Amino acid sequence: MKRSEINTIMRDADAFMKSQRFYLPPFAYWTPADWSTKGTEVSEIVERALGWDITDFGQGDYRKIGLFIFTIRNGTLDALRAGRGKMYCEKILVVDVDQVTPMHFHWIKVEDIINRGGGELVIQMYNSTPDDGLDSSDVLVSLDGVRRVLPAGDAVSLAPGESITLPSRLYHKFWGKRSRVLVGEVSLVNDDKTDNRFYEPVARFPRIEEDEPPLYLLVNDYGRYYPLLKFPRL
Repeated sequence: MKRSEINTIMRDADAFMKSQRFYLPPFAYWTPADWSTKGTEVSEIVERALGWDITDFGQGDYRKIGLFIFTIRNGTLDALRAGRGKMYCEKILVVDVDQVTPMHFHWIKVEDIINRGGGELVIQMYNSTPDDGLDSSDVLVSLDGVRRVLPAGDAVSLAPGESITLPSRLYHKFWGKRSRVLVGEVSLVNDDKTDNRFYEPVARFPRIEEDEPPLYLLVNDYGRYYPLLKFPRL
């Protein structure tokens, strides 16, 4: 992806979220220059990958296969293992009409996906087999506390205000319908390095062509701009 494209997506998504009366925290708007002045007080943002996350899954066509994410809060796997502390994560997503997030599951993470406004969110689901294939068995899910049994590969459509709980190892892919969708995610701790299993191999983070300076930093930019943490880009 070109940096100019990412900057445009940021501006556009931010305007859409504000139109839905959803507002990002102050650190969302720190510039690269702001980041260069930060110290240990912001290490939680960096170490837990809070912030802007825009991906085309390495497919080169964001509008067709892609996702906008902003991680607002996140705990740690150590807290999750210990059973105390911050064991949860919250994200906000923007999903365009027919923009697909590819089929995947999470080894550990259980998540609630909530339609916060806009159009409809369509989610297709399969149970996974022991060898991580797509199972033909019925899928049991909870929609706003109401249990439903769906045939393998069936999809549900969430209208604004509706939600679904996705257990670990449940394959799912999703896209928007009718109009752009603002999607909330509340889950156990998020770890994009180890907890994602895509049915077909994709790149979780995009390769970036730096054709202009970043408007705001992506989570995989922190190592270049945050002076107290230097690590390779994801």
